[in-house]
Amino acid sequence: MSASGPELRASAEVIAGGRAVLGIELGSTRIKACLIGEDPQQILAVGSHDWENRLVDGVWTYPLDAVWAGLQDAYARLSADVQHRYGVPLTNLRAVGVSAMMHGYLAFDADGGLLTPFRTWRNTSTGPAAAELTELFGVNIPLRWSIAHLHQAVRDDEPHVGRVCFLTTLAGYVHWQLTGRRVLGVGDASGMFPIDPETGDYDDALLGRYDALAAGRVPALRTLLPETLPAGAVAGELTESGARLLDPTGALTSGIPFCPPEGDAGTGMVATNAVAPRTGNVSAGTSIFAMVVLEHPLRAVHEELDVVTTPAGCPVAMVHCNNGASELAAWAGLFARFAEASSTPLRSDDVFDVLFREALQAEPDAGGLVAYNHLAGEPIAGLSAGRPLLVRTPDSVFTLANVMRAQLYGAFGTLALGMRVLADEGVTLERMFAHGGMFRTAGIAQRLLAAALDAPVAVGDTASEGGAWGIAVLADFLSHTDLDLASHLADRVFAEAAVSVADPDPVDVAGFAAYLDRYRRGLAVEAAAVCALPAPAR
Repeated sequence: MSASGPELRASAEVIAGGRAVLGIELGSTRIKACLIGEDPQQILAVGSHDWENRLVDGVWTYPLDAVWAGLQDAYARLSADVQHRYGVPLTNLRAVGVSAMMHGYLAFDADGGLLTPFRTWRNTSTGPAAAELTELFGVNIPLRWSIAHLHQAVRDDEPHVGRVCFLTTLAGYVHWQLTGRRVLGVGDASGMFPIDPETGDYDDALLGRYDALAAGRVPALRTLLPETLPAGAVAGELTESGARLLDPTGALTSGIPFCPPEGDAGTGMVATNAVAPRTGNVSAGTSIFAMVVLEHPLRAVHEELDVVTTPAGCPVAMVHCNNGASELAAWAGLFARFAEASSTPLRSDDVFDVLFREALQAEPDAGGLVAYNHLAGEPIAGLSAGRPLLVRTPDSVFTLANVMRAQLYGAFGTLALGMRVLADEGVTLERMFAHGGMFRTAGIAQRLLAAALDAPVAVGDTASEGGAWGIAVLADFLSHTDLDLASHLADRVFAEAAVSVADPDPVDVAGFAAYLDRYRRGLAVEAAAVCALPAPAR
């Protein structure tokens, strides 16, 4: 975001004139606000707030008070960044977009009251409901989808079910509070209930099947779900009360248009220019998932794959893993504390840089070590709960380099299992794009991901800004709907974007294949740990 004097003055004029665009994403560990200029590649300012989900009574959740405290803090930090850099206050915007982690369960009564604590995508307690719905619909319904959460509550006769009047996602909830509109981008909606690709709306036939199944227990499902909207549609305006929610100082004006709220999968696709057929992306955060835009429908139903959509409504095969980079971060925290205790403290980014670079010195198969990053249950791996493990045999080569390569491979392990199912379906890729904080250390996670997927992996300059920048680009798209989304991204947003590409190294590919074979066989150890080591009550 460095700029010269004339560039700073030009940016200040854009901000003062209300021509900048704001994107906000509520990720699993960070709420980030990203301000872009009239050129979407120009990031003017950022602000962020760290937060964490909590396991309360066996449920992964965030309190809604923390949502608003975090949003306000991230926005305040962004506003302060604007004032510091450009010497102007942030009072008006051309457009705003909100994105957040997908799926989960936010159920409200007729008065807008939350009926049960927010159940995030990370919860895996919906197995019976997901299995019943998959059989009923003939479409894979993953455990984390909103309809699985609702139906599990119905099956369990939870007392609140009879009072449910509205269901939404976290992005949909924030958007509703800021604009008064109960709407959802089609990409985020596709993680609540299956979408008909012909209409870009919920599948009417499947809605009918569910209504017949749940008759007398919940109202007609369509009346509970948010209205779906495609990218480029205006999804409401910032209300007076919404402006005060976001900016309690009163500086921000109302009336600013919003794009449809989207999920982190959709904004990841936008942030990596992966919304056209034969393109795909990998998003790495607390969870890790791959999205591949389909040319043709899948031939069969696979529990490892769910079909969602791009923000424009095109079908996408999704390989979603509940566990991503959190275990890597825990190891980095351990070494950061060691450095501090040794009177040589390092910044967090420097710790990651040292450890990731050390992984390049490892043996291609990580020296016989296997790391499991499962903090939560992992359906693709057949795990109802998680127990992070580092496993070695007496003859494993136990070095720092091998430990770190095993941890990086482990972050991609479950993803690789799902991607092999997609390859068996005959789905081909020209290139995978990657984004997320773990790609800030140039080239290393990217290189090992290329080995895991045996496909070229591209990373752009905006990769570390991720979904906050992606939703800002979708908000900017409100002013550019003369082209479809894929053409707009290719011809305008990414036309001159710098992208680095890592091709798979045959030695790394063979090393990861050997690692994955041990990883697959060692899942029995992980399953045994889940049974033998119950999580302590908190």
